[in-house]
Amino acid sequence: MKKVLMPILLFVACSWFSSCNLDDDSPNFYFTALNVVEADVPESFEFGKTYDIDVTYLRPNGCTFFEGFDVTKTAETDRDIVAIGSVLTDEDRACTEAIEEVVATLKFSVIYTNEYHFRFYTGDDENGNATFVEYTIPVTEAEPTN
Repeated sequence: MKKVLMPILLFVACSWFSSCNLDDDSPNFYFTALNVVEADVPESFEFGKTYDIDVTYLRPNGCTFFEGFDVTKTAETDRDIVAIGSVLTDEDRACTEAIEEVVATLKFSVIYTNEYHFRFYTGDDENGNATFVEYTIPVTEAEPTN
C-alpha cells in the first residue's frame, strides 16, 4: 500500500507546486488606511485594566481586508489610531464594490493615571487633511479589594 500511495502523493505535490509562478515577484496587495466611523469607548478607564474597544470602520470593497490597528503615541496619554487594511490587486479576482461597516476590537491597557485622548482616523477632507473622531476618557483609581 505504501508503495502505491507514495508515487501518487509525490505526483500531487509536484503538480501543486509547479502551478505557482515563483518568478513573479510583484506584490499582489498593498496596505491602506480604513476610515473609522465610531468607537465604543467606556465612560472611564480603571487604572491597570485592559479594555476591548469596538471600532467600526468602513470596508470599501470585497478585496479589502482588515489587518490591525496602527496606534501612535503622540503624548503620554494621547493616541492616534488608524485601522489598517490590505487590498488585493489580483486582476483575475472579482471584487464587490459594496461599502460595509465592520467592527474590529482594539485591546487597550491603561498604564497611566491621567485621562486618555484618542483620535481615530476617519479619512481625509477635501483639502487632503486627515480628519479624526475624538474621545477623552478619564481614568479612575482601582477600587481596593477586601
